[in-house]
Amino acid sequence: MKSLKPSVRERKRYILVKGKKPSANVPKAVMEFLGVLGSSEASLKIIEKDDKNGIAIFTLNREVLDKVRGAIAVFSEKMEVVKVSGTLKGLRGKK
Repeated sequence: MKSLKPSVRERKRYILVKGKKPSANVPKAVMEFLGVLGSSEASLKIIEKDDKNGIAIFTLNREVLDKVRGAIAVFSEKMEVVKVSGTLKGLRGKK
């Protein structure tokens, strides 16, 4: 299968989230705030999780980054976006 051209490929960002069970609560917050269509646009995927320390790294679509940050801020559980980066290397030093 031929790979996509860079101009067609979806641009990604990585976010580092801290809080209570972020691996379970962030997708729930996005689904509550944005609904099914917004959740599919975000294409939110978990990269790393550490529920013991309350840290998780997610990848998402660049165009809906502000909406996802809003969903995390409005959610009932206490969570915060610590850092947003275009590469995983930029986030891993911030844990």
